[in-house]
Amino acid sequence: MDRKPVLMDQYGRPVKRAVLTQEVSAATIGGVRSPLTTYPGDGLNPVRLANILRAADQGDPIQYLELAETIEERDPHYLGVVGTRKRAISQLDITVEAASEDPDGVMRADMVRDWLRRDELTDEFFDILDAVGKGYSFTEIIWDSSSGEWQPQRLEWRDPRWFRFDRVSLTQPMQLDAYGQERPLDAFKFIHARLKAKSGIPLRSGLARVGAWGWMFKAFTQRDWAIFTQTFGQPLRVGKWGAGASEADKDTLFNAVANIAGDCAAIIPESMTIDFVETKNVGSSATLYKDRADWLDQQISKAVLGQTATTDAVTGGLGSGKEHRQVQEDIERADAKALSAILNRDLIIPWMQLNFGPLKAYPRLRIGRPEQIDAVREAEVFDKLYKAGLPMKRTQVYDKFGYEEPGAGDAILGQPSQNPPPALNATAPNDPVSFFKRFLGEFKRVEALSRPIAAVQAQTPLKTPLSGSDDLDVLIDRLTDDASPAVRGMLEQIEAMLSAANSFDEFREMLHAGFPDLDAQEVEDLIADAQTAAYAGGYLAAEEANDA
Repeated sequence: MDRKPVLMDQYGRPVKRAVLTQEVSAATIGGVRSPLTTYPGDGLNPVRLANILRAADQGDPIQYLELAETIEERDPHYLGVVGTRKRAISQLDITVEAASEDPDGVMRADMVRDWLRRDELTDEFFDILDAVGKGYSFTEIIWDSSSGEWQPQRLEWRDPRWFRFDRVSLTQPMQLDAYGQERPLDAFKFIHARLKAKSGIPLRSGLARVGAWGWMFKAFTQRDWAIFTQTFGQPLRVGKWGAGASEADKDTLFNAVANIAGDCAAIIPESMTIDFVETKNVGSSATLYKDRADWLDQQISKAVLGQTATTDAVTGGLGSGKEHRQVQEDIERADAKALSAILNRDLIIPWMQLNFGPLKAYPRLRIGRPEQIDAVREAEVFDKLYKAGLPMKRTQVYDKFGYEEPGAGDAILGQPSQNPPPALNATAPNDPVSFFKRFLGEFKRVEALSRPIAAVQAQTPLKTPLSGSDDLDVLIDRLTDDASPAVRGMLEQIEAMLSAANSFDEFREMLHAGFPDLDAQEVEDLIADAQTAAYAGGYLAAEEANDA
């Protein structure tokens, strides 16, 4: 009986197929995987924050992860910039590159493309990108094999508090079972994403560590700002009573002034006075709090997005808005490449191995913005290369312009050319005689019947009158012999340049460097004689056809 091969994950752990369709890391009631959290951000001060981060460094990340969650809930600016970075990646276009052009390679790539059309994919990628703030994330893959082949059914975000890292290197991820015991991740069951703000262990590479300090100091500033505003932002009310006022009258007066607004109220006898000393720098003091809060927000913008122009109302400064946007796009591309590598490693390769076993190459998922191209210019370049006979893959052309290659049953717009130009490299001449015979033959085909031979001879008289195709062959041989001094010595070197060049631009530069003293007039005279022979040959061919 045939047995399925034993598959191993990247850590050398065997894959247990019976586990793949189960949820092995879901929340539990009353267990260690509880969805309820504490709020370590309440009453946070520098000492407590340092202790929370130090505990995370030593392998206990619970309060750090809960604090990272709290910051996203309570700081609109941090939530906005982190959300911007996550949404920028989760909504980018996704393409799939086949491992090969053979039917099996294309079929496997199409499997991935079909799965990527799921509506839930954007939200699932957004959850995977929880790693942007915390430094890492875990997503459980729920597999489905009911149709006879393995396929990811859904991707479930898992609370990172339910995972740990090994106690030796603090880099290899571990999962908590229902009893709180640490054990290795089940093979082919998790997407472990790491998006590092800095190098180091995962628990020290998240943006939340920087965001925690900025959020705490901004909270202090906002609290002081609120007290200042309440103290100096409202007028002080003073009520005065007369000499014969009773205690009841005084109580009534105080309630009146106290209930107008706020707590800044007092009552005094009419005969008394109170002097109010006005603070000269109230306005500048109020601006100080705002400036400090804005400055802290700008530092968070720099840490998360690499710039401030797209998030903070800042005028002037270094660099234009376009340059700031380019910085953000650099981060976006880095995130997209990192996420692509993570998904290829933890999702695409396991998926293919479950269905087809280990392969030499696998489909590759690529996330990124489509390349902005000048379609008209690129079409002209492709047209010239095609007419020059440069071999090129059809799939590469379709991918370049963002079109999907039509299938067998698809309606086709337009009609492909029935007479494509011959590929030059397929019939590359080995000697100058073959080269010029082919050159003159092409003229004969294009220019046939174009001009009478008498007119041709009158414009460019031939040294030897032509009376038939045999005489034309004599002319061709004479032309090629005349061409030998100008061209014969060049052909071998030109062929070597074509073989070595990686592009037509490089080939052009090689020509300029290799033939700086080329006699252009000699080559022009040769081409003129060849063109004359082409016209004549076309006419003679037509005459002979009519006589026959």
